[in-house]
Amino acid sequence: MVTATLRDGQSGLPTPKSTRSFWHRDPSYVLLGRRSTPDLPATADVVVVGSGMTGAFAARELVAGGRSVVMLEAREACWGATGRNGGHCQPMIYSKKAHIARFELATYRFLEDIVTKFGVACDWKRVGGVHGLLTDELVELVAKRIEIIDKHHPDLAGLATLYTDPEDLKRLRVPNAKGAVLQPYAAKCWPYKLVAWVLEALFTKEAPEVFNLQTSTPVTHLQKMETGSSWVVHTPRGQVVAKEVLLATNAYTSHLLPKMTGLIVPVRGQVSALEPPDGSVALEHSHVWIADESDDYLIQRDDPLEMIIVGGERLSVPGGGEGVWQDDEIDEVVAERLKRCLHPALKLRPEGEDEEEELRARWQWTGIMGYSVDGCPFVGRVPEELGGGDGLWVCAGYTGHGMPVAARCAVAVSQMMLGGGGGGGGGGAGGSIEVPEEFLVSAERAEKARGRELVKSCLEEFRMGMEELVQGGL
Repeated sequence: MVTATLRDGQSGLPTPKSTRSFWHRDPSYVLLGRRSTPDLPATADVVVVGSGMTGAFAARELVAGGRSVVMLEAREACWGATGRNGGHCQPMIYSKKAHIARFELATYRFLEDIVTKFGVACDWKRVGGVHGLLTDELVELVAKRIEIIDKHHPDLAGLATLYTDPEDLKRLRVPNAKGAVLQPYAAKCWPYKLVAWVLEALFTKEAPEVFNLQTSTPVTHLQKMETGSSWVVHTPRGQVVAKEVLLATNAYTSHLLPKMTGLIVPVRGQVSALEPPDGSVALEHSHVWIADESDDYLIQRDDPLEMIIVGGERLSVPGGGEGVWQDDEIDEVVAERLKRCLHPALKLRPEGEDEEEELRARWQWTGIMGYSVDGCPFVGRVPEELGGGDGLWVCAGYTGHGMPVAARCAVAVSQMMLGGGGGGGGGGAGGSIEVPEEFLVSAERAEKARGRELVKSCLEEFRMGMEELVQGGL
């Protein structure tokens, strides 16, 4: 991999080696190291670059719509952000515009319906999510926002409840918070296994002429053919010519689209699997809490060790992981903070018993998120101004919030590729999907967003967002 030619801020390719994610400890042996054919196919209707949540659900929809798909993955299947996240799926009801909250809620239900209908063994369990609010200012803003929702958006009313009574905060296991929001629609899951289920079905049930998976095949360059509208997809193993290409590449998008450098920024996050302290009581809900130097979130698994999967703390180190696209090492400062972050935030042991200041980490890993500079994913056809044109599509930039967004964004962009009108044949999408207007790719949107900096503090970003929503009454 040659990094000297990268633009300032441009992502490189995924590193050949990576830190070992907890979710990869039980990999799919149907997919591990597999290729549908020994050699790359010469042509395809569609090349999908990336095999995470976006790539998998896009391929599912495209195949159902009658397209032949070649999926190219730089490493093993689902070895990027989906296979490295915190293991939870939660739409943000009160901190997003109402129409975006509805999209996220519909995505949550879409995934839950698939898991339930097909019995997907991915440890999906609805647990509800608790958001600890650590300042009186945030409590006041959230109270106003929930009041607006309950008054003006009856379909979302009751889906976010604010608690401030000390007894309620104790019950929610956040006695040191000023307030807490409880959202019933929040699940914990094993994201890798959900995606593996989608890919295994395609890999085993479809002929290689219909769905062809090629792992350990990084895409190094895209070339528009001089005649016609096809694209040449370059890899170290050869080339594939496709009528259309979908970049499901999230943080790595700017490597193939240099003109999107600065629009989707790679950001390294870090997650640990911690052993709960002796004598602790398992947490009932998933948890999120935001402070000046943290953006922490966790689930507690229903396994024999009741492992606590906690991520965040990236803002405690210079740069906050911004612009980092290598996931082959962990940051020791972040690792130490993750082991200590539960002590002030949550009550793990029964009332009256002291908490452990530091927990033991059994697993520690990093993953690369794609942060959109304006906070919304980029979904749709890539305009020529960004290095695209007819036949090139993108679905990426989830800003660390892909689980309640990516699957239906993937279905939506696939339906666009299939000609709109609900796609081509019911790949499980339940009809035509329209993404929020803010998600759509355009040269105008890119120009407006270019040059903006990512908000450094999650607390500041949350505060600014809540103030905008309250003032706008949206």
